[in-house]
Amino acid sequence: MSEYDGITMLTYVEETPARIQANAANAAQLTGSLVDAFLARGYRAIWIIACGSSANAGWCARPFMRSCLGIDVEVVSPSAFIFSDFVPSEDTLCFVVSQSGCSTNSIAALDRLRELGRPAIGLTGNVDSDFRDHSNLLVDYGVGVEVVGYVTKGVVALAEFLMLFAAEAALGKKTLSVERHARIYRELDIIPDLHREVQKRTNEFYEKRFKEMTSITVHYALGFDQAYGIATEAALKFGETMKVPSFAFDAEEYNHGPNLQLTPNYTVMFVDDMSKGSERLVQLYHATRVITDEAFLLTDRDSAGDANVFQLPAAGLEEPLLSPLYVLPFFQIIAYRATSDLGRWGGYPLTKAYREAAPSKTEAIDRVMPLS
Repeated sequence: MSEYDGITMLTYVEETPARIQANAANAAQLTGSLVDAFLARGYRAIWIIACGSSANAGWCARPFMRSCLGIDVEVVSPSAFIFSDFVPSEDTLCFVVSQSGCSTNSIAALDRLRELGRPAIGLTGNVDSDFRDHSNLLVDYGVGVEVVGYVTKGVVALAEFLMLFAAEAALGKKTLSVERHARIYRELDIIPDLHREVQKRTNEFYEKRFKEMTSITVHYALGFDQAYGIATEAALKFGETMKVPSFAFDAEEYNHGPNLQLTPNYTVMFVDDMSKGSERLVQLYHATRVITDEAFLLTDRDSAGDANVFQLPAAGLEEPLLSPLYVLPFFQIIAYRATSDLGRWGGYPLTKAYREAAPSKTEAIDRVMPLS
């Protein structure tokens, strides 16, 4: 299923700019409890314990968080935390993320934190979920309602929340200047309009490149730094909706093995970080075009004449690490429209039996996200 009471993934993509704007305006209150927990101790590292789109939001936000806070930030899967004997040091702030608050592995990660005598901090989009009974501190990261399981608004809202948290905590920690803090919020003010513009351009791109977007058989998404975070969510969205093999790589890692699989049948999408990795990414894009015509570049560079370039708005941001907040809708819209046009919303007939054999959500998920 792709629709619930007339609501689709696309509904939430279109709602996202207003959510970005509202959460930025309410940043101090929205992030306050997590900022207080961070500033209460001399934490020297952060673990974001998450999987799926929540982990991908973490990868999108991680470079910005590290830049502001000046400490290491890691994205760790719940299973890596649960099944490993390794325990992060006491000066590592750990929090667990689940938009629905019903993910069984995330709940188990909260329980392990409590067993270790550590604060069990849960970030969720639904404070009335199972997370409430397993967290010492429950934080609503401000996504609002999203009942369709292939989350779109949620991944952007979480990435923004993590960025807002980092900016507010870094200001309190004095690792972020007042001037840069003000600049970040000035640039956040224009991101909703950039998001809307990317929506418009993506719909136009899809209609022009309809054959290519509905003929994807194997998909790679590539980028550096925050653009790698965008690539991880792109790969997940294409895989779970369009039902094609879809993989994300750091762009240089792609050049050390995965590129050897390339044939003219592969679709490869390069996401520009619009910073230090830009030149190398463009070089890899052109090298890939030697093998496949289905290589595409998302960039704000002036690339007139190259039909395989998706032209991002030339926003001139001094904080390009914020770019996931307006670049992600490209992949969300392509995934939704291609899946709809291909009629692939229904999974393989045994998928339901698989879920029953190895459930990833508690029974409450049917109340929170009917289509997940």
